[in-house]
Formats: sequence, C-alpha cells, structure tokens
Amino acid sequence: MARNDSLVKSLGTGFEIVAAIEDMEDAGITDISRETGIAKSTVHDHLKTMVENKYVIKRGNTYELSLKFLTHGGRKRDEMDLYQVARPEIRDLANETGELVNLVTEEHGLGVYLDLKRGDNAVNLDSYLGKREYLHSTAVGKTILAHRPEEFVDDVVKNYGLPAETSNTVATREELDNRLETIRSRGYAIDQEERLPGLCCVAAPITDGSDYALGSISISGPKSRMQEDRLNTELADRVSQVANVVEVNLAYS
Repeated sequence: MARNDSLVKSLGTGFEIVAAIEDMEDAGITDISRETGIAKSTVHDHLKTMVENKYVIKRGNTYELSLKFLTHGGRKRDEMDLYQVARPEIRDLANETGELVNLVTEEHGLGVYLDLKRGDNAVNLDSYLGKREYLHSTAVGKTILAHRPEEFVDDVVKNYGLPAETSNTVATREELDNRLETIRSRGYAIDQEERLPGLCCVAAPITDGSDYALGSISISGPKSRMQEDRLNTELADRVSQVANVVEVNLAYS
C-alpha cells in the first residue's frame, strides 16, 4: 500500500484551490487564500498555471473554473455502458410519469448523478450532472448500499458518517442496516424527505449478474404528488421495471 508521504503535495494543493473556486463560483486570490489557508503567493502560482493550461478563467481580478473540466467528465460519462444503455429509458420514464428521473452511480463512496430528465411536471431541484450526494440520505444511494458488500457500507460510514440533512435522514448505523434489509427484501427504496424537505423519491438498483449495484434509477417529486401509496405501488413498479430493462440490456450489450 502506498504511504501518505508519497502523495504529491503541490498537486493536492492545486485540487484544494479548484474546490475553493467551485464553492465560491468566482473569487480573487485573497478570497481563495482565506478560504483554504494557503499562502497568497502559492495560490497565485497555481492559478497562473491553471489559466495557462485553460482549466481556470481569469476575469479581471477574479478566477472561475473553465468548461475544460466538463470535457473530461463528459467524455468519461459517454464512455460508460451504464449511461448509454439507461439514457433512453430515463427519458421515456420521465415523459411517462411527468416527474424528475435520475440515474446515479457510485464513486469514492458518494452518489454521482450521471443523467437526469425532467417530465412536464418535474420540480426544479439542486441536482445537476456530476453532483455528488451522500448515499445514506437518498433513495438511489440506499439502493446502492443495499446491494454492495457489508465492508463497503462500513467504509462509507467510516469515511462520511451519517450526516443529518433533514430530521428524517437515517441517523444511526442500526437504522441504516434495517433500511437496507428492507430494500433488499422488497427490491426498491423510498426517500420521504430525507435529503430535502418536501421531496420524496422511489428508486430501484441496477445490478450485475452477482447482484452488485452498478447504479440506481429514481423518480423524484413533491410530497403532495408522491404519497406513500403511490410510491409503493405505481412508481415503485415502474422504476423497478425500467431498472430491470437496463440490467438486461447491459448484460447483452
């Protein structure tokens, strides 16, 4: 196993600066230095290199990330069989239900949005392509956890904890384990205002031949339209059917 002292410190500093610019959207050298605790001279040198390589744009005295990051992420996503196979199914499900439909996979113990389609009645949320979410607080995330080895769940909880995003978020490991067992037995997961107040979701996992979760599909909408009986019948059936279609197409693509 590689030792921590083998990490390239300057590269880590660069990523920290990138994250700070992303959080602040655009910022000056002093702002970034204050946010990160990195010396202004070091921030300046890294930004100069990033601008030269077209990863950062300088506008007057402030800096913002360029779309070059999208080039890398977009190409990676387009190369994924999961995205290519699920994409038309996601679109059709959104058109059919009128709600927001999401395709999520896992990376580094977090859920990552690969695709989202909005039906005619879909709500506008804070979701966007590439956004990362905790797995324990979303329906898509819990379906992934339910179909991964226990050691994986252990690592996720160890690394991220169980942050409470609302009063309904899973708060303890015992509660999480109980939820995951329920998901495995019925084949889908429900999020009743666990990530955002007023938002409810139902999700089904996309698994491979060994029942290992490759990703998950969810239908999201306002509580007023996502009553428990609809979530557990009509919508649970449809999202499960679509996930199964994706699984079959992946297996034979």
